[in-house]
Order: sequence, then structure tokens, then C-alpha cells
Amino acid sequence: MAMKMNGPVIEVMDVSKRFEAVLAVDRVSFSVERGAVCALLGGNGAGKTTLLAMLLGLLLPTSGRLSLLGTDMLRQRYRVLERINFSSPYVDLPQRLTVRENLTVYARLYGVRKVRQRLDELVGDLEIGAFMERPYGTLSAGQRTRVALAKALLNRPELLLLDEPTASLDPDTADTIRRFLKSYQQQSGASFLMASHNMPEVERMCDDVIVMRRGEIVDRGSPAALLQQYGRETLEEVFIDVARAPGQVPM
Repeated sequence: MAMKMNGPVIEVMDVSKRFEAVLAVDRVSFSVERGAVCALLGGNGAGKTTLLAMLLGLLLPTSGRLSLLGTDMLRQRYRVLERINFSSPYVDLPQRLTVRENLTVYARLYGVRKVRQRLDELVGDLEIGAFMERPYGTLSAGQRTRVALAKALLNRPELLLLDEPTASLDPDTADTIRRFLKSYQQQSGASFLMASHNMPEVERMCDDVIVMRRGEIVDRGSPAALLQQYGRETLEEVFIDVARAPGQVPM
């Protein structure tokens, strides 16, 4: 049984990551509360993917501390791995295995009970039944995105980290996926941290937005608050303002 906890589900405390001469993340600090849907916004090179990789334990920070679900991810991350998951359309699964074989392997790795029942649920939720028996390597980019989401939801995570969750999906399918994710979040009380370049998606799904530029957090607020602060009508316009700003964006 998952341990209940109080306080933030994510705590990032003065975290930096340096790759030789490149400072990819520069003394970043923030927290995400339980049940929140929080977005990470920023252009290419802003540090979003590096930050997600550190939260997952795939990269070690050069300095600072990271905590997920009340657990120090630098020392005790194995205590919470079964309660979190990650989805990215840019991380491939074994190409020769069928979708069903891939999901079955991951379900067993995650300790999922009643694997066949859980797969049947996800087949309906994410509309992947038509290609469950096909090798993963034969799928289109959009089909792979849906399979990646299915893998990430196998263990019914309390915390879900998403990197471009609807990349390569047509508008209708993307809308279906967004509705499903929002429903899952509301029913389960799960928390999401989502990196995305899809500004309408962020406005629709997220109640909190963290804006990054050149490895730093330069602003934060709800979509409505950021629109008011920058005097813009869309988050896309805010994104462009931040990306093109010559100096520090006002907090």
C-alpha cells in the first residue's frame, strides 16, 4: 500500500546541472503540490528535459537536492519508483516486441497485479487495440505516443512526469488523450509535471506554469495570471516574449 504523505509531491532545492562548460540548469528551486497539474515551459535549451531527467534519477545534479513524494531521490529513489512514472514520445521501447509484449514486460517490472485486466482497461482508454499485436517498430509516431502513455499509466502512478504528451497526435486524438489524462488526474488525485510546447494544451490542462529560460526559472503563475501580467491574450504570446527577452524577465 502506498504511503500517504503531506506536503509537496515535488521539491527541487537549489539544483544545478553542468555539462563541462555548459550550465544547463542554474540553481533552480520550486515545489509542486499534491493534485496539481504543473507545466514546464521554455524554448529549446531552457533546461526542461535536463530537469525531468534529474527528477527521474537518470542524471545526477551537480549540486542541490531533489525530493519526490517526500523521498530524497539522490539517496532513496527506489522507495518511490513504483508510485511514479514518465512518458515521452522520444524514448523508444524494444522495436521487435509487439505492443502487448512490451506493455506486459513493463507491467511485470512495475509489479502490476492482474496484468491482462489492466491492459484491457488501457486498450479502451487510449484506443490502442488496433495495433496491440503489431511490433512496436512498425508503429507511426502518433501510435508510439499513445503506447508510451499506456506504459506510463500501467502502475496507476501518483506522480506522472510528461514530456510532450500529445506530440505527433492529430488534433482529435490529442483532444481525446487530454480529456483522458484530466479525468485520470481528477479521479485518482495524481499530480502531473508536464513539459510542453503546445500552449493551448497548457492553458487547457494546467493550473500552474513554471517558465524557464537558459537554465533558470524566470516566472511562475497560473495561465490566467501570466496572461494578465504580460498583457497578452495567449500563452503562446507569453512564450515568445520570454524567449526573445534580451534581459531578465520580471518576476
